[in-house]
Amino acid sequence: MADEANRTAFIEIQGRMIETSGKLKQVQTQIRNKETEKKRAYLTLEELKQLSDDTNTYKAIGRTFVLEPKAVLMNEQEQKLKDGETAIASLQTSKEYLEKHMAEVENNLRELLQQDPGLARQIMTM
Repeated sequence: MADEANRTAFIEIQGRMIETSGKLKQVQTQIRNKETEKKRAYLTLEELKQLSDDTNTYKAIGRTFVLEPKAVLMNEQEQKLKDGETAIASLQTSKEYLEKHMAEVENNLRELLQQDPGLARQIMTM
């Protein structure tokens, strides 16, 4: 009876571990994407700063380019930069939480396998 309870506990912990690792990978991907967007906004902003104020600047909308004042484009890039920074900070917090949760699940799994060496042997033979 205890063996069956340990097996169901193992399956539950394994499911939580898989779920947490998937969420962690997703958050890491989102962080990488936001960092790329942030870098693109920064580089665009630096290029816009080099232009004189009377230069014609265009904004891409789909496959169309629309004439926009330089100030508008600079404000948009600055806003993208700020939004990227706040999103990255939020995602970093989520990542830290998920890493702590993952460590907790790993410890639970380790404790379960140490309590029941027979279960560990059964898992190794699978």
